[in-house]
Amino acid sequence: MRPLVIAVVWLAAFIPTTNAQETADTRLIGELMAFHGTKAIVSAMTTHCYENTGLDNEYKVANDNWYLRNIGFLDLADRVVLRLGGASEGQQKAAETYGGTQIMSAFNQADDKTVFCRAFLEQVESGALDINKSLPTTLSRAQEIASQ
Repeated sequence: MRPLVIAVVWLAAFIPTTNAQETADTRLIGELMAFHGTKAIVSAMTTHCYENTGLDNEYKVANDNWYLRNIGFLDLADRVVLRLGGASEGQQKAAETYGGTQIMSAFNQADDKTVFCRAFLEQVESGALDINKSLPTTLSRAQEIASQ
């Protein structure tokens, strides 16, 4: 999932800034958009696997549980982004699209789609794809800003 963070930060680099603080804020906003990219990954793949594995309800439950575990982090990201001046138009959508595209590319390259889906399900259920585990540094920075 690290390529998602790199890509979102790369996208953020195209937003003009005028000083070091604005540059740091812009980078952090880009990194916070990765939270939404992660949500897109989990949502897209759990839906796709659900539809391609005989409508196994485990995938829907895993998605719902991931969302419940991570909604607070997504809300925190949105609040901090607003506090830092807001994201550029389309930035969140770009992160979501990138995340969904990357996971679908990995799925399409998998030799055994069922094995891929089961492994993905295990990652979601174990919490490995939770924001606090996959993006802990960015989460910590967002929590610091929110507490000020």
